[in-house]
Amino acid sequence: MYDTEAIIRISNVNKSFGRLKALDNVSLNVYPGEKVVIIGPSGSGKSTLLRTINKLETVDSGQIIVDGFDLYDPAIDINRVRMELGMVFQSFNLFPHKTVLQNLTLAPIKLRHIK
Repeated sequence: MYDTEAIIRISNVNKSFGRLKALDNVSLNVYPGEKVVIIGPSGSGKSTLLRTINKLETVDSGQIIVDGFDLYDPAIDINRVRMELGMVFQSFNLFPHKTVLQNLTLAPIKLRHIK
């Protein structure tokens, strides 16, 4: 058991694409300092789960709370939340002319307007 609150709380999340159920009642807590790896076969919902945590996909039902912010609260500035999140996909359209570090830091730099 952890002494601190989960930094990411995913509760009963469902997501479908037409008749395909990509996420079926998924729940997960991630605690500060914890490293999490999501693995599974192709088509099992790994990328969909990561995309819903960054709100690149919307959920059909359920709740996602990141650092105390409910991502589906209309008052939330999703770009502020995204500044604190990061995600890495295998072969996720990286820029071939940039280094790995440049690819990973591009989004936070752009969101924070750092030159």
